[in-house]
Amino acid sequence: MDLFVLASLESNLWIVLSLFYMVWIFGWAKKNLGSAKLAVLFAVIVVYLTFFQFQFLVWVPVGIFLFAVFGKGILEKADAFK
Repeated sequence: MDLFVLASLESNLWIVLSLFYMVWIFGWAKKNLGSAKLAVLFAVIVVYLTFFQFQFLVWVPVGIFLFAVFGKGILEKADAFK
């Protein structure tokens, strides 16, 4: 693959993940904080810190989501909760 295509793919993935996190955090904050303006401010601060200051934290929820979707069957087969 061309290096430009890989860079473009990574950039697009980063944008999609940031929008997903923004909407997810906004929904949670609006429900828990009660104010839409405060929820927007909170979501912007958290997404900024996550995506620009601590980029490794972006992949933690992605890993947890993938494990919850695909790992649940593995844990059920292994009888981990019995």
